Amino acid sequence: MTDHDPRLTTDDVPDEIERSIHIDATAETFFAIVCEPGWYINDGEYREHEVTTDGAVSTVVDPVHGTFSIVTEALEPPRRAVFRWLSGASAGAADDADASSTVVEFTIRPDGPTAADGVQLTVREHGFSTMSADAAVRRTTFEENSRGWIEELEVARTVAEAAR
Repeated sequence: MTDHDPRLTTDDVPDEIERSIHIDATAETFFAIVCEPGWYINDGEYREHEVTTDGAVSTVVDPVHGTFSIVTEALEPPRRAVFRWLSGASAGAADDADASSTVVEFTIRPDGPTAADGVQLTVREHGFSTMSADAAVRRTTFEENSRGWIEELEVARTVAEAAR
């Protein structure tokens, strides 16, 4: 998926972003990072979050960006973690039908026949086409997240490779 295509209108917002990166670490090392709800809430530098969990819903407090509700939909160590990002929902409002949300899925697969070959991390975020009635909001959110995942995957690589 590419960033903004000027030929597209705000009504033509793609539903999905997909990005991948090679990481010189084991799947287990990386899964320890991606299994934390909201690890990706930052601005290019990994920082600790206050995370409280009630069932599948986690409230993530980032010291810079504020409070977010995130539902853990699947954790399949060490290969897959799936979260539903609840934007516009109050903390703990996992069942809020009016809340805009996207789903963020991380998959980790070996990049070769041995653990020394590292892993391929892929993030797939989808749900943009239905997240807001306002097409301009959908377009802006899609473009910001599309650029943001490039930065977040670099953060993940840095943290995982430092942990080896």
